[in-house]
Amino acid sequence: MRIKKFLAGMLCAALLCSLAACGGPGSTGETNADGEKVFHLRLAHNLAEDHAVHVAMTAWAEAVKEKSNGSISIQIFPNGTLGSETDCITIMRAGGLDMTKVSAATLGNFKNEWNALSVPYVFNDKEHYYGVMDGEVAQDMYQLTQDAGFIGLTWLDSGSRSFYTAKTAIRTPADLKGLKIRTMDSQMAIDMMTALGGSSQVMSYSEIYTGMQQGNVDGAENNVTALRDHADVTKYYCFDEHTRIPDIIVISSNIWNKMSDNQKQIMQDTAAKMTEDYKTAWADFENEVLEAATSGSNPVELIRDVDTAAFQEACQPIYTNLQTSDPAVYAYVERIQEAGK
Repeated sequence: MRIKKFLAGMLCAALLCSLAACGGPGSTGETNADGEKVFHLRLAHNLAEDHAVHVAMTAWAEAVKEKSNGSISIQIFPNGTLGSETDCITIMRAGGLDMTKVSAATLGNFKNEWNALSVPYVFNDKEHYYGVMDGEVAQDMYQLTQDAGFIGLTWLDSGSRSFYTAKTAIRTPADLKGLKIRTMDSQMAIDMMTALGGSSQVMSYSEIYTGMQQGNVDGAENNVTALRDHADVTKYYCFDEHTRIPDIIVISSNIWNKMSDNQKQIMQDTAAKMTEDYKTAWADFENEVLEAATSGSNPVELIRDVDTAAFQEACQPIYTNLQTSDPAVYAYVERIQEAGK
């Protein structure tokens, strides 16, 4: 554990030095013709440049620059070049980045309440999910990490997560018995696999293809766009839709507090438009990936006759446990559920 922390610290230091060599992020000390501070912001994420997220962020950066009359520019670092999601938050807190895009599951490692969004079947459907993320609950959650040095700015749809496997179709929890399923490094994901009777295997996303190819894992769980990378080693994609975990764009509190009210409004308004436009872009992206994955010489079979009720019932112990083990998380779970009634 000490070695792991030491290596993580060394990585962070190296990345900070690299960014400093490029001029350093944040406020430049300059002002524009309107007397507002000039910001050259740096945003990192771990997806490819042809991913819908990067395309959306690029358009957002252009809108921010235009609306702010050039007082805010955003430089984007894709492909995980600055490390994992946790690395990027660490770098941001140290002042080496201004913004990053991370999964809400990652934010749960910094403030427990964010784990409420990762609880299996906490959302009834996509409409419930959208309503919560566009509403008061999400706005409150954005402020949870203010004391940790960053806040949420907006969210991006990342669809529903389901199981996909190399050999076994998953229609009921019983089908997971004895299977090793790759999950994120999230206690909630691990608890879910335990409740469903499978075995959680934590590994990085980049290791899934080889893991499934060599039989080290029997499958994984993710949204359908994972098939863009894993269709060749996947036989079944099974729509149990156990979670809908959004991506969150977070910004350094230090930078945010230096912005004028006008600049903050521009950031919020353009971010909200990106979020809304991305809902359609995400749906198109999912359809594109599914079409490619289900055609060709070795098509992935889509399993839609899943016993969702059985999965929901199997996950109920997670809710019972949260009531006593983490009342703060459960309070958000109740707010989310109330919003769906």
